[in-house]
Amino acid sequence: MSVRLQKFLADAGIASRRAGEKLILEGAVSVNGKTVTQLGTKVDPQHDRVLVDGRPIKAKRKLYIAINKPPGYICSRSDPAQRKAVHDLFPKEWGTVLHSVGRLDFKSEGLIFYTNDGEFSLRLTHPRYGVRKKYMVTVKGEVTPEHLQTLQKGVYEANEVLRAERGRILKSNNSHSLVELTLTEGKNREVRRMFEVLGFEVERLQRVQIGPIKLGQLPRGKWRTLTEPEIKSLMNSST
Repeated sequence: MSVRLQKFLADAGIASRRAGEKLILEGAVSVNGKTVTQLGTKVDPQHDRVLVDGRPIKAKRKLYIAINKPPGYICSRSDPAQRKAVHDLFPKEWGTVLHSVGRLDFKSEGLIFYTNDGEFSLRLTHPRYGVRKKYMVTVKGEVTPEHLQTLQKGVYEANEVLRAERGRILKSNNSHSLVELTLTEGKNREVRRMFEVLGFEVERLQRVQIGPIKLGQLPRGKWRTLTEPEIKSLMNSST
């Protein structure tokens, strides 16, 4: 996957994008043996040979990981309470490299991404991009179509508006309900807070889809790398 030369230099830790542009304009950068001074130049990090002042530069390996987070794990690297962390499920050499793309709270489970690419993380978490996330929610009590309409209109909690874009009741009776919800923001504990406002206790919360990527048959606690087409589809996904 080709990237702009100044981004390649920034990703490799050589210079900021702006400083990288200056290096290019000054003729300090060569690609495959040819000096490059055009800022729009693109390179393939895996195949092109890039030199800065005659010194070969290698891009840091970008990692894009999908994992089925089990309940009872935190998403951050460490915890004063010494609870189990998702990072413990990855190879040790990734421990200080990867960060979570968004969050799932301690009790929640399902699909979450980990990466060392800040741009990828921003693209999937910033509200302006509106990437859809789908959840399966089991609650105590009977959820009605009227409840779903309220969630889609939006509820207020702690001075925030919490809103579901879509909702679907899959099962509902006096004791329990199974609801599918689609959200586009990802505020802290948003799904749980929405149902709490309506008086429901969430028993199980599982994220099953982010953008076009589904959890599928990925076993609980297991991870896989995202494919290049999947990464591209996520970067292009929006409401």
